[in-house]
Amino acid sequence: MTERALWVAKTGLDAQQTRMAVIANNLANVNTTGFKKDRAMFDDLMYQNIRQVGGQTTQNTQSPTGTSLGTGVRTVSTEKVHTQGNVQQTGNALDVAINGRGFLQILMPNGDTNYTRDGSLKLDSTGQLVTSSGLTLNPPITVPQGALSITIGSDGTVSALLPGSATPQQLGQIETADFINPTGLEAVGDNLYRESASSGPPIAGTPGDGEFGSLNQGSLETSNVNVVEELVNMIEAQRAYEMNSKAISTADQMLSFVTQQL
Repeated sequence: MTERALWVAKTGLDAQQTRMAVIANNLANVNTTGFKKDRAMFDDLMYQNIRQVGGQTTQNTQSPTGTSLGTGVRTVSTEKVHTQGNVQQTGNALDVAINGRGFLQILMPNGDTNYTRDGSLKLDSTGQLVTSSGLTLNPPITVPQGALSITIGSDGTVSALLPGSATPQQLGQIETADFINPTGLEAVGDNLYRESASSGPPIAGTPGDGEFGSLNQGSLETSNVNVVEELVNMIEAQRAYEMNSKAISTADQMLSFVTQQL
């Protein structure tokens, strides 16, 4: 029984180490544009039935309770929490924040489409709108050389005022995509997500139409990490780790006492 306690407590230490890694990653990305915090989810492991609940104690009676011993805990998943971050004004005409549901569609070098909430857009050498990593929007939008100003409407319409013209020229439309289960998206780094079997297929649409969030020009969505909440979670994880460590220490003392008596 004492040896069992050692292994059960060991799974508790592993679980709290995982939780601390998740909390550390959240805090590290507190200033990452469009970052969505993670949370660790845990399951209890299988139980060893010593005495089956509802078993016959006599011919006419049943046991109202049983005896089962748990074998510990395991990390079942780490999931993204896709709540809205704060919208921060930047004044940069190429910055866009999504206010509501949806993701910007990003064309990858291999032809696939990934998705992001990071709307800090830039212009490359050909005038195309790209991400901070140089990846192109999908569908692509090109700004003519010498454009005096760029306007991105709440519905994603991109227009530019060109020299010698009093009327802005429409350049294209920024489309956003939504998913039935955004939590099922696979985070791949660089503020990007990839479609998975759990997320469902992307549903492309116009920003501000129906359930799709509108675009705010000159703004960026900040991380949805709450520093105070993460610090409280860190204290909880630390105390849980200490208690599991204490359980190992106590089980070791009990084993030591038994061996001394032999």
